[in-house]
Amino acid sequence: MSSMPPYINRTAAIVVTGAAGFIGSCMVQWLNENGFENLLLVDDFGVEEKRKNWESKKYTSIIERQAFFDWLADQQPTIDLIIHLGARTDTTEFNYSIHEALNVRYSEDIWNYATLHQLPLIYASSAATYGAGELGYNDDHQSPEKLKPLNPYGVSKNEFDKWALQQSSDHQPPCWTGLKFFNVYGPNEYHKHRMASVIWHAVNQIKAKGVFQLFKSHRPDFADGEQLRDFIYVKDVVEVIGWMAARMLQNQWDETCNGLYNLGTGKARSFNDLITASFNALSLPVNIQYIDMPADIRNTYQYFTEANMQKLRNVGYQQPMHTLEEGVTDYVTHYLQPVTTW
Repeated sequence: MSSMPPYINRTAAIVVTGAAGFIGSCMVQWLNENGFENLLLVDDFGVEEKRKNWESKKYTSIIERQAFFDWLADQQPTIDLIIHLGARTDTTEFNYSIHEALNVRYSEDIWNYATLHQLPLIYASSAATYGAGELGYNDDHQSPEKLKPLNPYGVSKNEFDKWALQQSSDHQPPCWTGLKFFNVYGPNEYHKHRMASVIWHAVNQIKAKGVFQLFKSHRPDFADGEQLRDFIYVKDVVEVIGWMAARMLQNQWDETCNGLYNLGTGKARSFNDLITASFNALSLPVNIQYIDMPADIRNTYQYFTEANMQKLRNVGYQQPMHTLEEGVTDYVTHYLQPVTTW
């Protein structure tokens, strides 16, 4: 059931950055299915592999990411809302300048444009900002200054969160939220390769070899495969964004609601649970092998993540999230098995 009420103006002009990517293309599909076609899609559309994520979508314009602000100055389009999902998301990219350019500076430019034109803004942050989780997973506005992300990607996301929170009331969009995505999985992520979800890797490996290799635990307090994550289905992510968008478009988002929000299920599950659900969705017997974790990620690996979801619930979002089993079954059955996109 969609959280977009029927009386919302479906002609609203919405910018979606990262529209050829995983979450961005799912966001565009969700908007299309809810009657929105006046969409301005922003991304690097030269990546041929991503073409099937966006070519069948309905939109008004596609704009190359690097040309976006020149395009805005030239075209001066009417815009009602910006959903900023474009980012460099590779946690194994250790050149911070790459993350800084795309995840910090570009996001500041988006924010400044939204502020200048008084446009509602929803942007993607990340649970990677929480580092090893030693300070917990609470989306209050005091935490970002204390957090210690484990990689340059997480640092860049936290730096922008901090910058956004530091902006004075006269240098903010009228409505804005930064959503800290936890472990998102689902259709349209095939192009991410190494950075695709464990489920994507699992299904491909199971279909090829009948077995899946999970990382061993390198901590004595976690058994192999019992590392815990808050896995959230991408359809829940875009549903939450759609709900926020509806509130903002209807001027029902009070400025006291502005700020950072966790976006997970609120319940951590083990990788063993995840792989078991993947085998079950394929109607195959569970066959898991445990292998050493790659040395390049061993020291920055999160063993436990779990979103505190109370803040989102407190502002009115009450729809239940897919359980892990429900999400995996839908993903495997409708997208991975037939090898199709959403």
